[in-house]
Amino acid sequence: MEYSLRELCQLSGVSARTLRYYDEIGLLKPVRVDATRYRYYDDASIITLQTILFYRPLRVPLAEIRHLLCVPLSEQAALLKAHLLGLRSQYDALSDLIHRVETTLASMKGDYIMQNSIQFEDLKQTIVQENEALYGDELRPLYGDEQIAQSNAKIQGMTQAQYQQAQALSAQLKTTLQKALLEGDPSGTLAQKAFTLHKQWLCYHWPSYSKQAHKGLAALYLADERFTAYYDAIAPGAAQFLHDAIVSACS
Repeated sequence: MEYSLRELCQLSGVSARTLRYYDEIGLLKPVRVDATRYRYYDDASIITLQTILFYRPLRVPLAEIRHLLCVPLSEQAALLKAHLLGLRSQYDALSDLIHRVETTLASMKGDYIMQNSIQFEDLKQTIVQENEALYGDELRPLYGDEQIAQSNAKIQGMTQAQYQQAQALSAQLKTTLQKALLEGDPSGTLAQKAFTLHKQWLCYHWPSYSKQAHKGLAALYLADERFTAYYDAIAPGAAQFLHDAIVSACS
């Protein structure tokens, strides 16, 4: 039996515009087109359209549907399973996003005070990810994957109090380093105080401490221009001076 474009629209509830688009992309071609360019379909076309309408609510892209129409049922099942995994991944990410938006909205309304712990956990995760992105290639050969994993675990296990203490040590180190530079002696009292502060700060991030590892990090402060720039921003020559102070204290 043959159906005109209008009749197929009435039978399926699909608009003429959509059917024309399906024709253009090769998803559902009419069995014939008359002299006036009017499209006609047959019973097989209806079955194909039903298959398309089955997959569309499943958010299967049209290109994948076109492929599914050409493969055996067994292969269709495998492709659908792969599509299902993708949907589940999107669902998990969307669910997490919805939860965060709902929490934020509730906080804005005053119905719920957003716990600092949620934001703190996000902060620690960001620190770990940024460290890996910025310095992973340099630190992993130096300390090994296991040591880096243990260090990341220690950061993620920090309490807010420990994090604040580490931040306070970092600020104190910068001030002491500036004063020590004026003194000019890497083995002097202020330089060794800077070394001690740096060691204490490291112990908040490292699973264990050793002088050898500390000296290795000091060498990296000079070998990697990013570390050098960070400390030299505190005061010109601070990277070299801190390196020398660490080597002096660890020798």
